[in-house]
Amino acid sequence: MKKTFYFILGIMLLVSGCKSEARTGSGKPLAIIPAPVSFTELSGNFAFTEKSRIILSPFNNETKLAADFLCQLVKNPTGWNPEVTEGKKPVKGSIFMTMDTAVRNNEGYILTVTPKNIIIQAKSAVGIFYAVQTLRQLMPVEVENQKVIEGINLIVPACYIKDEPRFAYRGMHLDVGRHMFPVEYVKRYIDMIAMHKMNTFHWHLTEDQGWRIEIKKYLKLTEIGAFRKETIVGHPGKKPYVFDGKRYGGFYTQDEVKEIVAYAASKFVTIIPEIEMPGHAMGALASYPELSCTGGPFEVFTRWGVVDDVYCAGKEATFNFLEDVLSEVIDLFPGKYIHIGGDECPKARWEKCPLCQKRMKDEGLKDEHELQSYFIQRIEKFLVSKGRKIIGWDEILEGGLAPEATVMSWRGTSGGIAAAKQKHDVIMTPNKYVYLDYYQCEPEGQPLAIGGYLPLERVYSYNPMPSELTPEEQKYILGIQGNVWTEYIPTPEHMEYMAFPRAFAIAETGWTPDRLKDFDDFLSRLEILKKRYDAIGINYFKGEYRDTRGNTK
Repeated sequence: MKKTFYFILGIMLLVSGCKSEARTGSGKPLAIIPAPVSFTELSGNFAFTEKSRIILSPFNNETKLAADFLCQLVKNPTGWNPEVTEGKKPVKGSIFMTMDTAVRNNEGYILTVTPKNIIIQAKSAVGIFYAVQTLRQLMPVEVENQKVIEGINLIVPACYIKDEPRFAYRGMHLDVGRHMFPVEYVKRYIDMIAMHKMNTFHWHLTEDQGWRIEIKKYLKLTEIGAFRKETIVGHPGKKPYVFDGKRYGGFYTQDEVKEIVAYAASKFVTIIPEIEMPGHAMGALASYPELSCTGGPFEVFTRWGVVDDVYCAGKEATFNFLEDVLSEVIDLFPGKYIHIGGDECPKARWEKCPLCQKRMKDEGLKDEHELQSYFIQRIEKFLVSKGRKIIGWDEILEGGLAPEATVMSWRGTSGGIAAAKQKHDVIMTPNKYVYLDYYQCEPEGQPLAIGGYLPLERVYSYNPMPSELTPEEQKYILGIQGNVWTEYIPTPEHMEYMAFPRAFAIAETGWTPDRLKDFDDFLSRLEILKKRYDAIGINYFKGEYRDTRGNTK
């Protein structure tokens, strides 16, 4: 009976609907980011009423997350609180959410809106949640307000959408080592990730300029390592250095981390924590200088850039410390990945350290690059023993990849290509396309940034699938991630200004097939969705979105 029902429904849609190549529909203000794979405009609207109810099949904690989210959207402007019940079929005026094997992609969904009801079919609860995010963008912008609006007509245009992501990994990164952000703002960042169907939040938690996560076995990490005495003003390449003279720092308690992890899970977002090693470790070395090659003393770094002092690879105490830290991190983050950094690790201290040189001799390592590979592989073995996998920046290719490592290709695309050819999973995050701390228009009149030029059009133009790879090698490209480094981004408002709407372009690249992407169409949909972002209160960039230098390829 179920198959017969959906077959008849499909025939009705083919008869009554018209396929719209433009995702904005035929002159109607329909706007969805990321653009769905297939969109068919139908006649009429579905109107929510005080009697509207949500029917789940099955009714469980995961499907209820999507239902509760939709309930809140309805409640915001109307004050109505739709009943959520279990049932096997839709009824008139209902929103029916069901698991359906007809949808093959785990994150895919089919959304059918008719004047009679709304039907969501998905293989899993996350697919149902993503269908609700699409429905959200089709609903009146007033659902984003937190107050009841008398007489509001809460309607959704009738349509049929069949949708699924292009890539399995679609992520956004946030560096809180240089500047950190309040718990509620981190949740807000996760909200924007989820709204645009991204599924991963890469949380960069430790740095030369500050250690941001509570580790109960090593309290000095947050007593000392979480605070720097002052911060450089302007770029560090300009001398003499000027500092602001203000102590800066803070950290997230383990209870706060648990709160954020649970919140992300409620939005079907997995958090990947990053604990940097062997370099970018001054927050830790200022706290425990004995873990360095020289013994210190050190202070939490007050400038930006790369520091020669790194974890000593010749001391067993270093690995004991990192295993202890990672054990506590594993208990806080249930996802399968732990990011261990591996980038920008100078070898100057290792070259002169007797213990590091002895380690190289004992292990038969020919140079310091192989010593770094030894370091990473040893950490990987520990994490694998705990049921986890590592991700590292593309420098972990140097000296030999750890056996099961996933590579984030940031120095262009060559690292990702090399890793895929070695049959390693890859996440593409090349700086010239997805580093959102770069200027997004001509620098004049803009807040200070690290440099570069990365307008929205150039971000949107990126295709994460390298043509240099064979079809078999392309299977190792998991997806795409946008990165937000915060040396020059001190406040939540500034972070939003730099990240959005460029992050939304990255979301579309990760979700929508490349053949369906069209920048003009994206801008049209963005223009409509701006009213929604305004209602939410997002401080997105409103300047020039096109590449005035003509470097989109």
